[in-house]
Amino acid sequence: MAADGTGGQTKRKPHAVVIPYPLQGHVIPAAHLALRLAARGFTVTFVNTESVHQQAARALGVDRRGCDIFAGARGSEDVRYELVSDGFPLGFDRSLNHDQYMEGVLHVLPAHVEELLRRVVLDPASTCLVADTFFVWPATLARALGVPYVSFWTEPALIFALYYHMDLLAEHGHFKCKEPRKDTITYIPGVPAIEPHELMSYLQETDTTSVVHRIIFKAFEEARGADYVLCNTVEELEPSTIAALRAEKPFYAVGPIFPAGFARSTVATSMWAESDCSHWLDEQPPGSVLYISFGSYAHVTKQELHVIAGGVLASGTRFLWVMRPDIVSSDDPNPLPEGFMAASAGRGLVVPWCCQVEVLSHTALGGFLTHCGWNSVLESVWAGVPMLCFPLLTDQFTNRRLIVREWRVGMPIGDRGAVFEDEVRARIEGIMSGKEGEELREAVKKVRATLEAATAHGGSSQQSFDEFVDELTRR
Repeated sequence: MAADGTGGQTKRKPHAVVIPYPLQGHVIPAAHLALRLAARGFTVTFVNTESVHQQAARALGVDRRGCDIFAGARGSEDVRYELVSDGFPLGFDRSLNHDQYMEGVLHVLPAHVEELLRRVVLDPASTCLVADTFFVWPATLARALGVPYVSFWTEPALIFALYYHMDLLAEHGHFKCKEPRKDTITYIPGVPAIEPHELMSYLQETDTTSVVHRIIFKAFEEARGADYVLCNTVEELEPSTIAALRAEKPFYAVGPIFPAGFARSTVATSMWAESDCSHWLDEQPPGSVLYISFGSYAHVTKQELHVIAGGVLASGTRFLWVMRPDIVSSDDPNPLPEGFMAASAGRGLVVPWCCQVEVLSHTALGGFLTHCGWNSVLESVWAGVPMLCFPLLTDQFTNRRLIVREWRVGMPIGDRGAVFEDEVRARIEGIMSGKEGEELREAVKKVRATLEAATAHGGSSQQSFDEFVDELTRR
């Protein structure tokens, strides 16, 4: 506390402890949310796992011990950087041993987080815990520490609503049964209608005993205890869903959460070294390049990869393809078909990783073949690039519904285990040079205008964030 010059005491500076889920797609929006809070006068403690930190340091080519991912972002903002163990050695392959790693996130990580929180939460009265919704401990730990729990949801409100009402899906026979119903789902508050095949992959599975299911069930038990929910979406894109969620608890749509100016982030959140694609893109005609990326986490099978590669070759289009080192498996570093690089010489570039917002913003871009991760969806819309949708798991199937059915800014390509070369070729030709592509580009412009309006001064997302900050600082 500090004296205010009148014999009284001024209030402490508010303190937000921000803890992202340890996957790149969750770390990115959490880092930029942290900067937003810091810009509004919060002291922010940002907590990364040592494993994610090491990957980011390696991507930068620096020693992990001297690396601070916020070093390039600090101005007057007060952001502190802390690390916590996820319970595994740094050399453990989390990609190759996914289920074992998830068991650690479920059972081991919470104890390490509690130890760290008891060290950094010095004054509960002025502190809040901002934790990713998918964690299984935030409400419990927040109560133990006497601080409010802000649940940070990095996906659309639609998906939060579906997980929040898993009990309704089970009660009606659409989930948690041997033969789920196939008829349209019309009873989820705020969701007029959704087809079973549009649910998240985990809600389509009949075996609900997996570690991921156990995490989801526990995480949404905890979410019911959240004091506030911050969501990386825009109210105008999901009005009925957000209105229904607000009837449950304070729910703030504050998206899209991007770096300032939609430029390369000043926070080092990339977990792979980024290739500079700008010189190659500069040499391509406007609107001529198809960008292909399946994100930072999900895997494709070698067979799916070969089918898509065949369709890309047959289309004759120019392409920039991000081939993450573990896209099939970390023990299969060269999964493209033999002869693919030679056959596409002169019109294609394959890189391990890149700065996606820079690529999508380039005038050479004409389309995006995407796994439909939510960050990628928002970035593609902001850049005005229509999408070809090949979801791989989790929220991506439901995101495709928003892209294709509701906003009409993209087209579907097959499904897992049922993707065909001819369809890939035809869809690519349609988006890059057909009438469909023109229509999609017009539709993307309209949705982008909605995002821009929401984030502008007085826009819905700006107002929501202001209300959230005011509420938190009053509390």
